[in-house]
Amino acid sequence: MRAVELITDPDDERIADYRALTDVELRTRWEPPHGLFIAEGELVLRRALRAGYRARSYLLDAKRVEQLGDLAGGGAPVYAASQEILAKATGFHVHRGVLASFHRKALPGADEVLDGARRVAILEDVNNHTNLGAVFRGAAALGIDGVLLSPSCADPLYRRSVRVSMGEVFAVPYATLAPWPAALDRVRSAGFTVLAMTPAADAVPMQDLDKTDRARPALLLGAEGPGLSRKAIDGSDKRVVIPMRRGVDSLNVAAAAAVAFWELGRDDAPAAAPPQAEDTAD
Repeated sequence: MRAVELITDPDDERIADYRALTDVELRTRWEPPHGLFIAEGELVLRRALRAGYRARSYLLDAKRVEQLGDLAGGGAPVYAASQEILAKATGFHVHRGVLASFHRKALPGADEVLDGARRVAILEDVNNHTNLGAVFRGAAALGIDGVLLSPSCADPLYRRSVRVSMGEVFAVPYATLAPWPAALDRVRSAGFTVLAMTPAADAVPMQDLDKTDRARPALLLGAEGPGLSRKAIDGSDKRVVIPMRRGVDSLNVAAAAAVAFWELGRDDAPAAAPPQAEDTAD
């Protein structure tokens, strides 16, 4: 078993993976090309391990070392530091006291995600990490078998996306769908009905979809605010809408996704109750 290594200098090269974690532009430029991502929180960290991601290192609040001592037996170095050092190195107060650097896996192709799936979500230009993480959490909970991303979407393995998803980004297969939006034809050729969510006047209420549309739906969602592009909508098979009241024209994309996911899967057999989560996202 490896010994826990104490860090007393925020500029220590051993924890270079964890520097400036709040600098979104820097992290999104640095992490994917280096094949790494950062996980925050014990629950998320352990879900990454269960999903088969290989840890590169761990960085813990020194006060939590005893609680998380089993990590030292996994082969990756375990570093410990005071909250002051953690804050200086990462750029924020690490209130969960647990960070880990993981190696990424090779992403599957879009055809691999579609193969054998019954329901998928397709996201266009969803580049808000909080929304993206919430969509993945809803997808995992509500019966979506895979997620396809336009090339302009944010990175699902960015720290905030991972944390908001509570690690469910590890449970739902995803891939980039390109070229965009022409590749929607590949989804259709795989036997899916592409359903574009839009408040357009000719959109069909979700609850009125027939069995054919529900058989293998691919739900197409756009970024909060602009929604789907005209080309994406034109590439769909049918426009669908969640009926609104009191003059509200739309929901946050993650909220809309969750409602639509539930509606598409409402006739499924009841799922077994999951174990109680021991952590929560902000």
